[in-house]
Amino acid sequence: MQRFRRLDIPDLLQHVIVGGIERRDIFLEDADRADFVRRLSSLARETETDCLAWSLMSNHFRLFPYG
Repeated sequence: MQRFRRLDIPDLLQHVIVGGIERRDIFLEDADRADFVRRLSSLARETETDCLAWSLMSNHFRLFPYG
């Protein structure tokens, strides 16, 4: 499937969806989720990006970053 170029505009609200291949689980236990949240928090601080909402499901996650 063709991917189009993403917009890179300051202060644009994005909807990011990342899923496991063939809908397989990407988070196997709560420790995986905690590690992901820790890394996401660190990256958001480093890049001065706000994450207005996020959802972690067993086989995918969604983010609404802004900034």
